[in-house]
Amino acid sequence: MKRCDWANSTPLMQEYHDNEWGRPQHDQQKLFELLSLETYQAGLSWQTVLNKRAAFKEDFYNYDIARVAAMTDADLDRLLQDERIIRHRQKLAATINNAKVIQKWSASSSYADWLWSFVDDQPIRQAWQTSAEIPATNDLAKRLSKALKKRGFKFVGPTTIYSYLQGAGLINDHLADCDWAPENEGR
Repeated sequence: MKRCDWANSTPLMQEYHDNEWGRPQHDQQKLFELLSLETYQAGLSWQTVLNKRAAFKEDFYNYDIARVAAMTDADLDRLLQDERIIRHRQKLAATINNAKVIQKWSASSSYADWLWSFVDDQPIRQAWQTSAEIPATNDLAKRLSKALKKRGFKFVGPTTIYSYLQGAGLINDHLADCDWAPENEGR
């Protein structure tokens, strides 16, 4: 199997690449989880985040938006004692804050619908030849970052948001020769 070169380091990275990365995600809870994971990654490796993902899911109630939004300062203090996760107060507080923002979304349009409206409900395919070509951010990520911040989201800089767009499948950056690139699947 030919994967994007970044995905070959560990079985966990391969699993994420093969089953999640670049796959269009519309489930609001899953989108919230991916946003949270990208928040934790800032300044760290994706492998580190994946290694701690199960503990994060446990601590954040499987990213149930209502339950996370109801978390208190006492819950945050408890999380800061959990050695299984990345114990960064601002990142953990951002998860709770961002759940509150999503929870307040209007009933007529969901966060997921709003997010996908930035790409007209169609993933953007960028068939890069090498990982070196993939940018750290782009104009879409910058626009979305600004819109998210305006709505009250935290820890959503343009680089974090570009990675989020890739992970959630709004941008498909599988390399052109990757078996998981849309044009190569099923061959």
